[in-house]
Amino acid sequence: MAPGWPAVLREGDVVLRPLRRSDARDWLDVRARNADWLAPWEATSPEPPRGPTPTFAQYVRLLQRQARRGEALPFAVEYGGKVVGQLTVSAIARGSACSGSIGYWVSRDVAGRGIIPTAVAMTVDHCFGPVGLHRLEIAIRPENAASLRVVAKLGLREEGVRERFLHIQGAWRDHRTFAVTTEEVPEGLLARWRTHGGADTPPALR
Repeated sequence: MAPGWPAVLREGDVVLRPLRRSDARDWLDVRARNADWLAPWEATSPEPPRGPTPTFAQYVRLLQRQARRGEALPFAVEYGGKVVGQLTVSAIARGSACSGSIGYWVSRDVAGRGIIPTAVAMTVDHCFGPVGLHRLEIAIRPENAASLRVVAKLGLREEGVRERFLHIQGAWRDHRTFAVTTEEVPEGLLARWRTHGGADTPPALR
């Protein structure tokens, strides 16, 4: 297995664990209920489809292969024992870069409770620890106010705008890029979030 995988990360009622095929019913239900909420932010392909859309089982198998090769960390996000979202570290590079990119989504009915900031903080600490990475980044559309609040709460450093970075809903969209390196959080990002989360922290985490 790749360094730091599989892993289960926990802080209060927020749990990150490997996404698995048995999550199909819960995952698909959450996605269906949040289709309109998620669509403006999710990457699409400008190329016409090649074959049928992969099933959830095929999607999970692909992520599991990437995880075994050390290319990704695909986590289901649980809150109060229920699947409410997903967080994936992708584009993991070793060698001189030792970096990765964090992407996430969460159900609208639990957004704003500090779940994703907590999940990102745990993931950053795990990646800078057992996984052995040095830098992580998050790319966010300028219009995505909810996601911008996540990086603001965590105090991540903004690096600039990547113009026409990802294809979303039929067009190439600009993204603001935020990053953190090991040197910036010697005490750990979760410890900083615990200290400064304040009213944004879920009651179970206080």
